Amino acid sequence: MSLSPVTARACANIALVKYWGKRDAALNLPATGSLSLTLDALSTETTVAFDDSLTIDELSLDGHPARPDELARASSFLDLVRSETGIQIHARVTSKNDFPTASGLASSASGFAALALAATRAAGFTLTPRALSVLARRGSGSAARSIFGGFVRMHAGMSSEEAFAEPITTVDPAFVARVRMVVAVVGGGVPKTHGSRDAMEHTAATSPMYRAWLDLVPRDLELAEAALAKGDLEALGTLAEANALAMHASAIAARPSILYWRPATLAVLAEVRGLRATGQAAWATMDAGPHVKVLTTDEDAELVSRAVVDIPGVTAVTVSGVGGPAAVVDAAAVVSLEPTAK
Repeated sequence: MSLSPVTARACANIALVKYWGKRDAALNLPATGSLSLTLDALSTETTVAFDDSLTIDELSLDGHPARPDELARASSFLDLVRSETGIQIHARVTSKNDFPTASGLASSASGFAALALAATRAAGFTLTPRALSVLARRGSGSAARSIFGGFVRMHAGMSSEEAFAEPITTVDPAFVARVRMVVAVVGGGVPKTHGSRDAMEHTAATSPMYRAWLDLVPRDLELAEAALAKGDLEALGTLAEANALAMHASAIAARPSILYWRPATLAVLAEVRGLRATGQAAWATMDAGPHVKVLTTDEDAELVSRAVVDIPGVTAVTVSGVGGPAAVVDAAAVVSLEPTAK
């Protein structure tokens, strides 16, 4: 028996208030909530086909056979889908990113969000957005947010079913339309030396600043949501930059240190501060990698892009608008995720 393949597309998201650390590694439960922005310029497209002629799952990433560890992670996630849907056959998965993989640009977020949607639909099931977010979180904590477009709030919850993301629907559409993110790729987008999962565990176990980080995030979430409610980009950007630096401070303080930054990272941060000093809308954020993302406006995005593109060590610059929700893709159209029952 072979089921019809399904292709899904999901966008990466960049957390403006981050989670860093897990409360339960087995269930992938975050230690704190988070708040993110989905980006339309960073996306993953994934096709899943269940086929009973296969003896194992197969995975191709960006045109190449996946490494054994990558296949194992995808296969474990497919086991969750098989358990959820009752399908007991293996799958062929083909996935392609339009941005560097595993380098600190949230490829696991878009990747597992696309895989969750494509796999469940290929198995013949339509999950509610909340259930799909819970499922995607099992593959990658940030994937729960990539199920949705725009600004997204992730709830840490008290249980697996309560740890889900949802879109923040009260933000003024005119404000959303103005927002841009300039992504400065540092070092060519090569795979990072410390994977996010291991780095989180190490930071939580050894950093003397980790407890302070956990105490900080709930307050930052309240302030970020208040800034969004007012349409105050300066307040949001100021908070996002401070939150990112606090996250990295906790990692840098780990023993031994987790340090993702490169000279070009610091140079971009300095340039962003210089742009602000001359009145431009520019606030930096960074995830587990050397790249810098600059929150800005449609009016200032080109200027910000020009300012960072020639910094030595910056190998690519992308300007992104706000992305939409994960969607099933077919030859005729893109079908947006609907809040239908399982």
